[in-house]
Amino acid sequence: MILSDKRILEEMEKGTIKIEPYDRGCLGSNSYDVHLGPVLATYKDHILDAKKHNQIETFEIPDEGFVLYPHVFYLGVTAEYTETHAHVPFLEGKSSTGRLGIDIHATAGKGDVGFCGNWTLEISVKQPVKIYKGMPIGQLIYFPVDGEIEVKYNQKANAKYSGQPNRPIESMMWKNKF
Repeated sequence: MILSDKRILEEMEKGTIKIEPYDRGCLGSNSYDVHLGPVLATYKDHILDAKKHNQIETFEIPDEGFVLYPHVFYLGVTAEYTETHAHVPFLEGKSSTGRLGIDIHATAGKGDVGFCGNWTLEISVKQPVKIYKGMPIGQLIYFPVDGEIEVKYNQKANAKYSGQPNRPIESMMWKNKF
């Protein structure tokens, strides 16, 4: 079951969902539209190694926009900071974004109860497309949780992405033991 617009507003009033900045015009019937933040990143190395800390280079999206190209993997970030203390948030691309051939996440569209931060976007495109900071890029939907949560994500010692800032963060896979 996905939360409706009224339930999202109720949960925001209770403080279990937080979205900053919040714009009532971005609230859909069962989702909230999020926007592309001002910074993108790409990995410095052509070959990535899951056991190593792969460095990224960040850059500001110019006011006149920036062209994304196929076969280049970009990390972006939502302009919105969110907190979700009692629901499971999912980030999906908007239909209009998909129709431009933009994928906003490779695999990580689900957040955990207790996630607090800006959402990192794992962006790839099917053909060259010009994007702009502040453009609508995705939408958040919220699912209720059945049962009590023992430890929320933001309370876990090994939560690698808790408190994500308003700039892209590279993979922290290298922190895992394998």
